[in-house]
Amino acid sequence: MADSDGSWSAEGQQQFWDALIATLSSTCATPEQLDEALRSWLDLVSKARDEYLESEDDVARCSEMLLESLIFRSNSDYVRTQLIYSLLQEDDFAQLHVYANFLLLDGRTEEHTFRTMINEGCFVRLLDLIKGCGGRDARLHRLLLQLMYEMSRIEHLRPEDLVQVDDSFVMYLFQLIEALSDDSGDPYHYPVIRVLLVLNEQYMVASTSAAVDPGGSPSVPVTNRVVKILSVHGPSFRTFGENIILLLNRETEASQQLLILKLLYLLFTTAATYEYFYTNDLRVLLDVIIRNLLDLPSDANMLRHTYLRVLAPLLSHTQLSQPPHYKQDQIISLLEILRGTGSAHFMPPEPTTLRLLERVAKTPWLAAEDEAESPGTSPMGSLAHSQTGSSVSVIANVSEKPGVKAPSRKSGMGPELKDRPAPRGGSPPRPPPRALRPKMSLPEVPKHRHGVPIVHPTVTSLHVNGNGQKKLPPKIPPPRRKAKLLATTGGDARATTESLPATESATPVS
Repeated sequence: MADSDGSWSAEGQQQFWDALIATLSSTCATPEQLDEALRSWLDLVSKARDEYLESEDDVARCSEMLLESLIFRSNSDYVRTQLIYSLLQEDDFAQLHVYANFLLLDGRTEEHTFRTMINEGCFVRLLDLIKGCGGRDARLHRLLLQLMYEMSRIEHLRPEDLVQVDDSFVMYLFQLIEALSDDSGDPYHYPVIRVLLVLNEQYMVASTSAAVDPGGSPSVPVTNRVVKILSVHGPSFRTFGENIILLLNRETEASQQLLILKLLYLLFTTAATYEYFYTNDLRVLLDVIIRNLLDLPSDANMLRHTYLRVLAPLLSHTQLSQPPHYKQDQIISLLEILRGTGSAHFMPPEPTTLRLLERVAKTPWLAAEDEAESPGTSPMGSLAHSQTGSSVSVIANVSEKPGVKAPSRKSGMGPELKDRPAPRGGSPPRPPPRALRPKMSLPEVPKHRHGVPIVHPTVTSLHVNGNGQKKLPPKIPPPRRKAKLLATTGGDARATTESLPATESATPVS
């Protein structure tokens, strides 16, 4: 039903859905009618948000109905532009929620939406909205974080937008994570962490782009605020470090793993953040890296190279470089496996992998172990500055499409995993799960014995003698009658039986 001001409202949940369907089914022959339909859709959804649409899925259903309607399919560019401009100008939290939800869903299927939003200045607008609605509208705050993350990981931000991210905003995000440290399942956790990860990636890309094209660099140098805050206030934000290691351990999407590895590389190559992580967390991280490297198939070079670039400074610059050295034998065995020296079934690695493996092997405390086993090798110091600088530019430009799963040997068991040698000092690799093992076929019943067909004769079958003539099998003699024998022998059945020839005694007498 329509209010006095022309907007739509509903008195019940079913009436709301009926009104929404009627609005999106209306015919829009003129731009005025189209604007009126969009206005009615917005009024219905925004007013029902707190009353009938309790979950984000309910709001997303309203956005999907608009995306599937003839109104949007016939005027997609116009509708999308109108909602982007509304996001830039609107101040009402309920209506902002509706705009942000629609643009998030539309951008996930049509990347051009996010590119248009960046070009129109939506990133700076999201910065202001996230800081402004923090403690006032939790649902809108979480949605805006998700929209900023999705928009920033699809397209490179403009330098003039990135410089608008100040220290106070990054500190605010770190403080949110610390405030929610007691509840790891809180829905705020991952959106906030992912915004920090994608901002770090944007900083890396901006710095490498400025180095390649100095003329296009902004007037104000772009400072990586994420690494800066952790360098100065790292001990106050330990929860963030614990969470990204947990995320790397659980994450199956390749693009998410790359985001985490990019930040880890910077933290392990920046002197102020060498000891940001707790030692136990570093050991967990090393276990995760070893497991993931062994699990990557032979053609997953992008992820393998990134993991190896992180592994080298992790072993050289952090607490893991101090004795007692954690998993020393397993690391050396890992290098041998990736070199292909432990199994004849492994193909030799390509040159980049081999070069990165040698970089890890030159870690002082690993090189000392190798020198004891194979004299002639000389331990080298930590990573050279030139290697670090070149790796930053390489890692910054490594990317993967969102939604692509990280490759795994478990999804396709091949001879590489089956013939992998056991790590030194560890247990042999476990066999593949029963569901992945090849089915064993039953042995066939033999049809011949030494080339002669096996015949199983029956009582009625014919036999062949040595001359090739067929003859009937011998008949079984009938049983003797005890009564007749007793009458003829005077009752001495035993004597009669014993006096019979052996060929005629067919039935033994007890």
